[in-house]
Amino acid sequence: MQMAYLHRTVLLNEAVEALQIQPDGHYIDATFGRGGHSRAILARLSPAGRLTVFDKDPEAVAVAQALAAQDARVVVRHEGFAALGTLAQASADGLLLDLGVSSPQLDDPVRGFSFRHDGPLDMRMDPTRGPSAAEWLATASVAEMTEVIRDYGEERFAASIAKAIDRRRQERGSVRTTAELAEIVAGAVKTREPGKDPATRTFQALRIHVNAELEELQQALDASLSVLRPGARLVVISFHSLEDRMVKQFMVRHARPAVDRRVPMVEPAPPLLAQVSRTLPSAAEVQANPRARSAVMRAATRTAALLSAGVAGGAGVMGSVGRRRS
Repeated sequence: MQMAYLHRTVLLNEAVEALQIQPDGHYIDATFGRGGHSRAILARLSPAGRLTVFDKDPEAVAVAQALAAQDARVVVRHEGFAALGTLAQASADGLLLDLGVSSPQLDDPVRGFSFRHDGPLDMRMDPTRGPSAAEWLATASVAEMTEVIRDYGEERFAASIAKAIDRRRQERGSVRTTAELAEIVAGAVKTREPGKDPATRTFQALRIHVNAELEELQQALDASLSVLRPGARLVVISFHSLEDRMVKQFMVRHARPAVDRRVPMVEPAPPLLAQVSRTLPSAAEVQANPRARSAVMRAATRTAALLSAGVAGGAGVMGSVGRRRS
């Protein structure tokens, strides 16, 4: 029998307030998870309102489909949020992206996300698609592993960890479990940050790489400019510096007039976003749910400015790493 894992939605009230729900509007929860934000949005919608939810995780999709079976306002998409670009232009009044890994994913050893529980080294949000972390580590070169762990985990001992993984492959075969990887990393990391397991950064890096998280985030942010109606709200909750930096830079860039340096005499295009804000969890929330401590919520309003060709395109997201994905 599958265990039930407790999930606490981070910044629940703050995120829903930031969406500024219109009862008859159409909203998108692009990371359904276990549905905490979605249910709070539905509670504010009228019978005429609509909610479209996305998720890669088959377990999350099953929960969403059960909700949709009870509530005709819900449409479920078993896809990652990179698919936001398939929605009709100017079709949504609000978009929420909660970029965190859910507690059921972290706490279930079978999913392989956490070094705290021994299990298969999987880490895929959708375990039916693409190579697992173990499969990637079995074939990646030392240079590729170093680059991923350094760039996606911001790990200064990335080269030492990659070499240790390679030695393990040559001596005893591929790394297959979370405990095996955590042990290898612990032996390669020379100093430890107080209160942080030495494997934290490496596990983050592999999860980001296996799921192409930053590439998908850039695609979703770019698509948001097309999907959102004028006056609609974009709300993003991130949990580590790489994501938050991307979101911040995206919002700041599009909250400024766009200047085409190739045609300096032309008037700058008006900003596509406005009312950019930043919110952190309260001390009470962090005390009740320690996993909320690293959360940062950023919100912005889509302006009435027209989206011109090429404006939405974001800079490459660590493209040298992304191009090597296998």
